Amino acid sequence: MQLQFQTVDVFTSERFGGNPLAVVLNADGLSTAQMQAIAAEFNLSETTFVLPPRDPAYTAEVRIFTPKGEMPFAGHPNVGTAYVLGRIGESYGRPIAGDRVVFEEKAGLVPIELIRSSATITGARLTSPQRLSIGQDVAPALITAACSLATEDIATTAHTPCIASCGAAFILAELKSRDALVAARPRVDLFQDQIAKLPATSVLLYVQTNEDTIDIRARMFAPQHSIPEDPATGSANVALIGLLAQLRPEADLSLTKTIMQGFEMGRPSTLFARADKQSGEVTMTSIGGSCVPVMAGTLGLD
Repeated sequence: MQLQFQTVDVFTSERFGGNPLAVVLNADGLSTAQMQAIAAEFNLSETTFVLPPRDPAYTAEVRIFTPKGEMPFAGHPNVGTAYVLGRIGESYGRPIAGDRVVFEEKAGLVPIELIRSSATITGARLTSPQRLSIGQDVAPALITAACSLATEDIATTAHTPCIASCGAAFILAELKSRDALVAARPRVDLFQDQIAKLPATSVLLYVQTNEDTIDIRARMFAPQHSIPEDPATGSANVALIGLLAQLRPEADLSLTKTIMQGFEMGRPSTLFARADKQSGEVTMTSIGGSCVPVMAGTLGLD
């Protein structure tokens, strides 16, 4: 069996920046175990597998794997997969017309808009498959210990560290300074012993900035998924924009933020996040950005 794949860098306009993604284009017939083994072989934060849609009204079924497990939804895999399929122009012989694709995923349907510059597809923007849900608070002392920070580094004026999700759950924690963000280091032992007991096991740290073109800088640690640090995490940041919109006093607003992640890793990533709020409730969250093609090849399974 010959599998066709492409890799792309997501949330960047520069090759070898952003978050790399492998897209397996003809995954029909692969078992879950085979998909997991292939994801472990690529050893990227995520690998996607494109399958024919269960409902022909949609573009494809997409399954997403980290090196250690399957994700119900994730940001950069959706953006990158939509970009790849949009550039190819078809999936399993079915043409992709217009600027919209819809993927079937474990978390639900993911609508994605293709971004163009003139006639060239340059990226994509997804709408999250689920509305914002805010779960339990997490003790600040646990976050500071697990991320090698001091107690005073956590900002709690707007919110204490908490779990939030728009299809995939993350612990979101605001820091007081960029210095604290740069200094953060995940302690794998505490992630395994303490964070693993929580309903979410990945931590997004963020700080709000006053830079001209960047509103938020963020880092994401997920050692439980064999991702010590992720260069760009769309599913975490789409939950973050939803949380920030929910915390705002206005009953109705459209909130947009430009988020920088991966800078400390040498893979700077730029994510454009938006949340719409109506009558005090967040009704829509989206995340998008640019992509760059990197490699294409064939993977043989005998």
